[in-house]
Order: sequence, then structure tokens, then C-alpha cells
Amino acid sequence: MNVRDKVVIVTGASSGIGLATAKLLVKRGAKVALVSRSMEKLEKISAELSNSIAIRADMTKILEIKRMVDQTHEHFGRVDILINNAGQGYDAPVEKTDIDTFHYIFDLDVIGPLVAMQQVIPIMRKQGGGAIINISSGTALMYLPNMSAYSASKRALAGISLTAREELKTDNITVSVVYPYITLTEFEKNTIKASGDNREQGSGPSPGDTADYVAQKILDGIESGEAEIFAHDWMKKMTERKA
Repeated sequence: MNVRDKVVIVTGASSGIGLATAKLLVKRGAKVALVSRSMEKLEKISAELSNSIAIRADMTKILEIKRMVDQTHEHFGRVDILINNAGQGYDAPVEKTDIDTFHYIFDLDVIGPLVAMQQVIPIMRKQGGGAIINISSGTALMYLPNMSAYSASKRALAGISLTAREELKTDNITVSVVYPYITLTEFEKNTIKASGDNREQGSGPSPGDTADYVAQKILDGIESGEAEIFAHDWMKKMTERKA
């Protein structure tokens, strides 16, 4: 799908991957609904980005998600692309995983994107098509100690996405999953950590990617319509080994 003149919802748009993606989309001629809990940040960003609006929404709150989609549709008259990017990490060993925290992460990383999908699908169907991009994580492809809860949520999101892709084929709605690698943003700083977890960011085959790099991968996914978009080829090979 060509993004020029398309209406795009980007959640988690106040920083990191979401902000970089929003900027790239506007540069390519898209109209963007910037969504996050940080309204003050969004308003400053929107003032600098043409054809954008700022909408406050907590992606763990179902009513706020529904209102956010309604506001976007009312303002622009359509919704062509949904990018479910908002999310938060949680690092803890299985034995010490806090159930309330896991509920929160699951609501944010899985239920929120699902509700947003449910809201935009009827709109896209009526319009004759659309695209949904769900941001998973490279951890969904791995078995990393202390990351079971976060990895599980991102695997769940990938499973929902690829199933929806099959269900929505006849409606001309493309659903894709993006698997970022370590990204040089505030994500790690904002990750909820169990006490005693002092692991540092940056261990692995490469030190990390910029948010702009991942934003380009997201744009590539929109344009190509591929089912799965990997930040690096070696990540794709991991899934091939498991198959």
C-alpha cells in the first residue's frame, strides 16, 4: 500500500519507534493520528508535523481506545492504516513474575492492540481495504531468561496478527507483524524490572538499531504487505530453524 494521502493511526507516538514512524509517514504524505498518554508531548509533535492530530489514549483502557479510533475517523473521514506500536517491557524470572504486573503488560501489549483492531476492521472493510501493522519483538522468536512474560505477550500478539491476516484476506485488509531487535530508544529504561535485574542493553549480534531504522522497516511492511517483517535476516532464520 502506498501511504500517500492515507490516514494512519500510530500508537505510542510520543517517542521512540512510534515518533520516528509518524515522522516518516508524514514525510511520505500520510495523514497521521498521533496517539499516546502524553498529551503535552503529542501536541508539541503535532504542531511540527503537518496533517497530524494528537489524541490522548491509554491503550490499557478499552473505552479510550474506542474513543481514539472514533476521533480519528471523525477528523479525517477514514482510517486506512493502524500501527499498534504502544507497549512496555517486563523483565522477571518465571518464579518471580508478578501476576498483577503481567496482567498489566498483557492488557497493554496484547488486549489493547486487539481492541484497536476490532475498532478499525469494520471501517476498513467498508472502505474496501486497509492495513494493520502490529509491532511484536525479537524476543518472541527467542527463549531468553527473565523475559518470559514479555516474550509471551509478544508471541500472543504475533499469533493474533497472523490469524487475523488469514481471516481478513477476502476483505482486502492486510495484517502484518514487525519484529524489531534491540532499539536505541527509552524502551529499556522504561521496562519494568524485577528486583536484582541489572542486565544491560546491547548484548547480541549487533549493538542495537535506531528508531529510524525500525520505522523504515514498518514502512516497508506497509508497502509490501508481507506477513512478517524482521529487523534483521538472522532473525528470520531463527524461525526457519524452529519450523
